[in-house]
Amino acid sequence: MPHPLAPQLLDAGDPNALAAEVWPEGTERVDGALRFGGVDVREIAEQHGTPFLLVDETVARARARRIREAFEAAFATEDDAQRVDVYYAGKALLTAEVARWMRAEGLRIDVCSGGELAIALRAGIEPEAIGYHGNNKGERDIEAGVAAGIGTFVLDSPIEAERVAAAAARAGRVQRVRLRISVGVHASTHEFLATSHEDQKFGVPVDEVPALVARIRQLPSLELVGLHTHIGSQIFDASGFAESARRMLALHAELGADAPLEELNLGGGFGIAYTAADRPEPIEQIAASLADAVRSAADELGVPVPRIAIEPGRWIVGPAGVTVYTVGTVKPVRLDAGTRTYVSVDGGMGDNPRPALYGAQYSARIASRVSDAEPMLARVAGHHCESGDIVVDAEWLPADVAPGDLLAVAATGAYCHQLASNYNATPRPPVLAVRDGAVRELVRRESIDDLLARDTGFADTGFAAQHPRPLDNHGDA
Repeated sequence: MPHPLAPQLLDAGDPNALAAEVWPEGTERVDGALRFGGVDVREIAEQHGTPFLLVDETVARARARRIREAFEAAFATEDDAQRVDVYYAGKALLTAEVARWMRAEGLRIDVCSGGELAIALRAGIEPEAIGYHGNNKGERDIEAGVAAGIGTFVLDSPIEAERVAAAAARAGRVQRVRLRISVGVHASTHEFLATSHEDQKFGVPVDEVPALVARIRQLPSLELVGLHTHIGSQIFDASGFAESARRMLALHAELGADAPLEELNLGGGFGIAYTAADRPEPIEQIAASLADAVRSAADELGVPVPRIAIEPGRWIVGPAGVTVYTVGTVKPVRLDAGTRTYVSVDGGMGDNPRPALYGAQYSARIASRVSDAEPMLARVAGHHCESGDIVVDAEWLPADVAPGDLLAVAATGAYCHQLASNYNATPRPPVLAVRDGAVRELVRRESIDDLLARDTGFADTGFAAQHPRPLDNHGDA
């Protein structure tokens, strides 16, 4: 009989099984324990403590290469000229190493803050390979981007057009820009992830575009190279992308009649499987559908197909990452409809706030062993003092899950480290990379001392010397 509290789409199969579409490619169990990139998760936990975010470099790079090749093939022409630019959306996960991986696979880098710009530049990414997004870029950040010589700014408002133009004029250079359009396509995703409907902060409404484009073209320090749109995130099929492409190409053709526009940026938002119930279309199918829509619209309008740009982030790094926790407590809670068992771990909304923000669903498995115990409906909870601190809302785990077990949560490569916080004065976990059986740190674990160092009330008090910090369960003192 189904558990009365179990979601309808949650399959009560083998609680040790690993859904291939959810876990990083190559994940396996050896002697019961999970191995990522050829490394036993127990060894990683012993060396680095828990929690930690582990990213499989081979998987991330292979997915970057796959999406680039899919779109290049879909938009290929007989002259074999390069027709597609793929920008990695750094807001998904950006470290120096990740930026270098993406660039090595032929991708450009998209940033949306001064901090992300600094990471990309310090990582050695050529400025001309960087695009800069955001609805309210700080004037200092604009100055920094212009001074560095970044490839493009994506303008989000008339005010930004004037600000970027002024910064470029002061620097004595002509800055390439795109204009973000709110195209009115309502993506089938969470309200907070839909970014092209009318009532939200991003982009310029279609009816205001001609006047703003005319103004941009009057500014001698700006060069308008194309239009941009982004309809949302975690979208599973091509229909919304195709409709957006048709509308954008019509606008592209209209504005290009006065002066040429070389490119059309269709954004990102391609979805991934967080659970076995998720069924995103293969990226090759989405690329082909988008190319068909663009070519068809171009034929109807009598214009050439422009150079295309896309901006994937989640699709590349999301499936490449797993977060590993240690189970602390197991608590059955008896309700009228049945028993829900809360399995609490040593992380939570501080390292992954997406379930609290969006109701995001994830998959979890005991990582340190297998079990022949019966499946038990569990809710994986965090350790923060917040009732909404849920890591996995519903999952079937072995009924003998116990304190000390390692628990792995799949598909956490995107928007976990980047959204992490110090809620409850909790240090953020490290980001580790695995490749060919070797593990290395991309971002070190924060310590309590890191947190105290920012609080000026502790300056010159001698508190640290008088109160040495006890050992904790995070592998440091």
